[in-house]
Amino acid sequence: MMQTQTPIATLAALKDQARRLRSDLNARGHVTTHSQALEMLANQMGQRDWNTLSALADRTNAPTPLTLGARIGGRYLGHDVAGVVLAIAAHAGLTRLTIKLDKPVDVVRFDSFSSMRHRITVSLNDDGVTPQRTSDGQPHFARLAG
Repeated sequence: MMQTQTPIATLAALKDQARRLRSDLNARGHVTTHSQALEMLANQMGQRDWNTLSALADRTNAPTPLTLGARIGGRYLGHDVAGVVLAIAAHAGLTRLTIKLDKPVDVVRFDSFSSMRHRITVSLNDDGVTPQRTSDGQPHFARLAG
């Protein structure tokens, strides 16, 4: 039988889950510290302790290094996108990428007009997100882990 690894939530999501667990236990009269809730969560997820679970979450959710020809996925102007890295350069403390998209994306939000892009160029910070934002506050591009 082939085993598949279940994806681990992000570290932030795990900490939030531990906070909810602690809150629920405390509300039921079982006084629990945050560190105890972290350890309980790790145990529920089959890990021996919180340090092991958090290291696994960091490693599982870490983006693969960016190289020419690497596959990359993310959200661009509100659309899920995927493609291949065609160019990489350092620019003003950011990593500038040119990505050839698998499927073209419409960069216009009007019903009566569209503009399809097959390639995009984005500048990412260390978190894999563009510092530029749309009018509703979302980053132009946010890289997905993997």
